[in-house]
Amino acid sequence: MTTTPNRIAATFAALQAKGRKALIPYVTAGFPFSDITPALMHGMVEAGADIIELGVPFSDPMADGPVIQKAGEKALALGVGMAQVLAHVREFRDRNKDTPVVLMGYANPVERYDQIHGRDAFVRDAAEAGVDGMLIVDYPPEECADFAAKLRAHSMDLIFLLAPTSTEQRMEEVARVASGYVYYVSLKGVTGSGALDTGAVEAMLPRIRQHVHIPVGVGFGIRDAATAQAIGKVADAVVIGSRIIQLLEDQPHEKVVPVAVDFLRGVRKALDT
Repeated sequence: MTTTPNRIAATFAALQAKGRKALIPYVTAGFPFSDITPALMHGMVEAGADIIELGVPFSDPMADGPVIQKAGEKALALGVGMAQVLAHVREFRDRNKDTPVVLMGYANPVERYDQIHGRDAFVRDAAEAGVDGMLIVDYPPEECADFAAKLRAHSMDLIFLLAPTSTEQRMEEVARVASGYVYYVSLKGVTGSGALDTGAVEAMLPRIRQHVHIPVGVGFGIRDAATAQAIGKVADAVVIGSRIIQLLEDQPHEKVVPVAVDFLRGVRKALDT
C-alpha cells in the first residue's frame, strides 16, 4: 500500500481555500497524434487546468458522442491502447508531480490489461505511472466496492457519473463508493450533445449534495468561457471535453498545444472572474 497523499483531494482543498473552481479538461490519449499527449497535458496545466481527464481509446465507447468517438478511433489506429496511455502519464509525471490525472474509459481495456499482465496488474501499474483516479463509464457502483477499495489502497479514486435521470437511490449507491469527485452529466445523451440548461444544473446540484459529500464537477455541453463561468457559479469543477477535441482535430502537430492553451486560458480567466 502506497502512502502517497491523494492529489485530487489536495487539489480541491487548495482551490476551496482560495474560493476557486477546478478546471478539468478532457483529451483522448494519443489524439490527434500518438506522441502529443504529454506535451498537451503540460500545456493544459500551464493554461490553468487543475485536473486532467485522459480518455482511454476504446472501440465501442457507448457514452461518447461522434466527436470523442472519432478521436478514439484515430488514436486506436495510431496504436494507442492502455499500455501507451500509462506511458503518457509516466512521461507527464517526469516533470509534473502535482496535477491529478484521471483516466476515463470503459471496463474492457482495464479487464483486458489484467488478462495480459496478470490479476490486479492494472491497479498496480496505473498507481506506479502516477494515475490519481479512474472513471469507468460502464462500472455500476453497486458492483464496484472491491475495485474501489483496491484503488484507494493505492491512493487512487473511483469517480462516477450522475445524470439528470439519476434517482435518489443511485445517488446513495454512488456516494457509498465514490471518492475524489463525482461527475454530473448535465445533459441526457452522449458527450457533446445539446445545449446546456444552467438553470436545470443549478436545481439538480443541491439534490446531489444531499447524498454526495465530495466535490461535484459538471460536464457535457460546456463549450466556451461563458457556459464554464455560469456552471462554475454552482459546481465545484467544470469539465470540458468535446469542444477541445473539435478544436484540435484538424491542427498540424505544432499547433495542437498552442490552440489548447489559448482556449483553456480564456476559460480559466472566465472561471476566476
